[in-house]
Amino acid sequence: DGALNVDVNEFQTNLVPYPRIHFMLSSYAPVISAEKAYHEQLSVAEITNSAFEPSSMMAKCDPRHGKYMACCLMYRGDVVPKDVNAAVATIKTKRTIQFVDWCPTGFKCGINYQPPSVVPGGDLAKVQRAVCMISNSTSVVEVFSRIDIKFDLMYSKRAFVHWYVGEGMEEGEFSEAREDLAALEKDYEEVGSEFDDGDEGDEGDEY
Repeated sequence: DGALNVDVNEFQTNLVPYPRIHFMLSSYAPVISAEKAYHEQLSVAEITNSAFEPSSMMAKCDPRHGKYMACCLMYRGDVVPKDVNAAVATIKTKRTIQFVDWCPTGFKCGINYQPPSVVPGGDLAKVQRAVCMISNSTSVVEVFSRIDIKFDLMYSKRAFVHWYVGEGMEEGEFSEAREDLAALEKDYEEVGSEFDDGDEGDEGDEY
């Protein structure tokens, strides 16, 4: 019937450039109330733009502070491929949405013609079309950074450590895990800045 089918199993292939860089961000749009939906039906371009907004992200981080490596967009409802292609082309021209320059700007898109489902009597409005995005972005390090800060505060006071040691863990495992997380942050940092050093002069024209 012409729908662009996409399988969740394909995500790993499309979204993970290196084995350790596998922490995804997900977002959903539109998240609007019944009152608002009564007055407006959002276009494919509008819901696509909205999916890239920090307010639509399921994790608390700002994707404008990082760079995307790849995106998977799954549309539901009244959506046609022509509108999807136009929306993606617009996203690529936005300077607030940056992509790494060491791999092609990859967008994997899928369309399911079934309209989005909602819980009867719930807060979310029934809309004609919606999009779910799963992306690999360097901005996910903001999540790791918050975990680091909280861990460092508690571990400096050895809070709760005795409970874990009493259950058979070794204290060195905490330090190892902390070092691994720091290394992961460094990996994401390097992936975001890869090849940037060589062309600092015209970096602003990349996107």
